[in-house]
Amino acid sequence: MAETAAQQPFALERLVSDVAEVLYLDTDEVEVDESLLDQGLDSIRLMTLVERWRAEGAEIAFVDLAERPTLTEWAALLDPAGASRADA
Repeated sequence: MAETAAQQPFALERLVSDVAEVLYLDTDEVEVDESLLDQGLDSIRLMTLVERWRAEGAEIAFVDLAERPTLTEWAALLDPAGASRADA
């Protein structure tokens, strides 16, 4: 059975979309394995994302994301079950 977005609220595709929005980029311009800091993400925009995702139930801290600045790593932090499915 296919999983819905409600079952995977922080899937990689959603993270790409949210980051693209705060960086004013198209989603295809965001590199998932490249440091988001190198792509223009600053601490203010990162905090914006953290607060948005916390409001939606994510249990994440600013420092968790800042120490692992790629979307691939964020996906694993925000949805560990989804990351293990992707590795399978």
